[in-house]
Amino acid sequence: MAYPKRRKQKPKIFFLVGPTAIGKSRTAIQLAQKLDAEIISLDSMQVYRGLDILSSKPTRDMLKKVRHHLLDSVRPEDEFDAAAYRRLAVRKINEIHRKGKIPLFAGGTGLYMNVVINGIFKDAGKDESLREKLSTQIKTKGSRFLYNKLKRIDALAASKIHPHDARRIIRALEVYRLTGRPISALWNKRSGLSDKYEIKLFGLNRDRERLYNDIDRRVDEMFAQAVVDEVKGLLRRKLSRSSGQAIGLKEIGGYLDGDYDLECAKELMKKNTRNYAKRQLTWFRKDKRIQWINIDRENVIERIISGPAGNLPKPVRQCLPARPAGGPAGRQGAASNSRSHKPEGNGAASNSRSHKPRGANE
Repeated sequence: MAYPKRRKQKPKIFFLVGPTAIGKSRTAIQLAQKLDAEIISLDSMQVYRGLDILSSKPTRDMLKKVRHHLLDSVRPEDEFDAAAYRRLAVRKINEIHRKGKIPLFAGGTGLYMNVVINGIFKDAGKDESLREKLSTQIKTKGSRFLYNKLKRIDALAASKIHPHDARRIIRALEVYRLTGRPISALWNKRSGLSDKYEIKLFGLNRDRERLYNDIDRRVDEMFAQAVVDEVKGLLRRKLSRSSGQAIGLKEIGGYLDGDYDLECAKELMKKNTRNYAKRQLTWFRKDKRIQWINIDRENVIERIISGPAGNLPKPVRQCLPARPAGGPAGRQGAASNSRSHKPEGNGAASNSRSHKPRGANE
């Protein structure tokens, strides 16, 4: 009796995403220890040196427990974009797999997750003068003004970009001006990692009130850790456009300029961080591959390791003895076998329905 050949298992890559202050760094370390993984930061600000408190980088004690990558990789004066991140991330994936370990991405930058998994289209080039012009229009007329322009030329791209995501709106308009084609048409030319790797995506969430309390508590801790001094040092440097978007620079900068008091700066940081968490959840919820875990109701590590999309191998299906074809027993056996071994479907899809996140941007 011939047995079907087993398919060769693809190497795994895990992603742990979610809103800011949800506890991704701490959970990632626990998960990495269980999976024998190394962590790749999925954070657009932790890649910069000197933004330690502002970006809530893992502590020294945390870094001692598990190897981390793509922290402190770029000077804050240097521009860094999604294409540059993907090049570094793919290199780290290969390095980690060569060690026999699993790459575990952890962070909250949805765009970086997207380009790592789905790939990035051929660079259309840059036009710095156009970017400056569009940035000035956003400052004077608001991001909605350019977002409405984008809707007219590329409705598909506009449907996937938040109206307040100035950076991506500017890039979409820039690509259109440079190539004459909508950026959404170029998305189809991307080459991703799904064919080569088994991708596992998990999102952490919790009830909105608790998440917002965590955000407020984190901001308070930042001020207790001398974030004002960190911002003073950063503002003395010529920050790049990308590093200059870190939450806290503008808010604390206003306090340092005498525009308002320290308490007002703190409240502005809390408010803007809560808004950022809403945008993160809006982005991640569009990706139906993500399996959501409410950290108040489930054991996160147990769910990931032992759940339907965890790291455990699937049970091997046993072959039943052959039955005579044509008779009642044969038909009954076939029916019974088809019921007992009915495929369970896509774990990610079924799980995303049963564990739909709640709260943080309802």
